[in-house]
Amino acid sequence: MADDTKERKWAEAQFKKEERATEGAKAMSEYKAEREAERAKTERLKALRLTKEASDKIAKRTAPTKRRLSAT
Repeated sequence: MADDTKERKWAEAQFKKEERATEGAKAMSEYKAEREAERAKTERLKALRLTKEASDKIAKRTAPTKRRLSAT
């Protein structure tokens, strides 16, 4: 009977160890997926910002300038 209890405790410990490893792997994959989504979003927003800045720069160069009328 003592051996049966010992074997059962060992089996339960192994099961818990495997369960922790599985949960750890799942958590790591979720973490990596979140980081990848964040990087993709950052890249997209950076591209939009750079496009807008370039567009604003072109618009500024091509905008007609106002001339002051001199008081003569």
